Amino acid sequence: MESLDTANLLFEEKPLHTPSLVELRDVLAVGLKSCFATVNVEVVECPDLSKAPFHLAGCGLNGNPALVEIGGPPYLLPTVDRTKLYDIVPIAKRALHDDQKAFIAIGAGAGPFPLVNSNCEGMFNLHYSPPGKVVSESHLAMVTPEREVIVRKIPNTETRCALLGNLLVSEGNAGPVLKVSCKRRTGNKDFIASIRTCLEDRYGEKTVGMGGVFLLQAGKAKQHVMSPFSTSPIHTEEQLNEWLNFYDMPAPLVNLGTLVTNECDLDLRLQHFHSFSTHGHGGHYHIDTTPEVVEYEGYFVAGERIVRVDKPVHTHKFGRD
Repeated sequence: MESLDTANLLFEEKPLHTPSLVELRDVLAVGLKSCFATVNVEVVECPDLSKAPFHLAGCGLNGNPALVEIGGPPYLLPTVDRTKLYDIVPIAKRALHDDQKAFIAIGAGAGPFPLVNSNCEGMFNLHYSPPGKVVSESHLAMVTPEREVIVRKIPNTETRCALLGNLLVSEGNAGPVLKVSCKRRTGNKDFIASIRTCLEDRYGEKTVGMGGVFLLQAGKAKQHVMSPFSTSPIHTEEQLNEWLNFYDMPAPLVNLGTLVTNECDLDLRLQHFHSFSTHGHGGHYHIDTTPEVVEYEGYFVAGERIVRVDKPVHTHKFGRD
């Protein structure tokens, strides 16, 4: 199947409120103490994230960072629209307003189902260098008929996502980033929801967004992997959870994605992170299941703008956890 012509897709763009990293550090350093027993938030020079344990396709996160949301759950639920197949490379070029620069695109979405002839989760992690070189460390996760999870590398030649996606797109430069380290969860929200709630409480109606990578260093996480496309419509959360496959997956897990504090009148998904690993596990991150021993280490940048691509005309609010 061919991907949709990016030139014909509707792009909507809005600036985000972009506090300094120092201000974000201070907000999270205080707010996360009600969520975790040990909290350390710093502004640091971004380490080389292409190295273990993060395994990103690019070294850094900086340079004109944009949060890009493609499609949405209404293209999957209640019934799938298989025409919604997108090429990340031209979308990222449009989002950056420059097709002559290198960039990274990292995040979560539905994987390229034509590649494996099955619905799958996508962990997008690629670096593009003009005029056309792609280095991909992207992965996908799918289930067998026995509901066993298969995680496999996506080749450099495959740059498509399907149906929905939430990506950080930037030039992939070195520079200052927000490092968030937390241990032993004491609150009832997951790592990303804890961060997002702290920011929402501080900034209110102003929309703040971040993207990046975090490592589940110790413990386990509840994650799901979608089944093959449903042959019958899915209309409720109960039907959805029956169709999804849930697992308890062990650390270390590398999670990629984005978060925003509100929908900014663009029908946004407030948070979306998918994980991959070097030990055969991966999927859609929900929450750690071992709060007493869990450890997180994340690196984030604040998005300067949100770019909404092919927003569904007819929408709904389920299937976004």
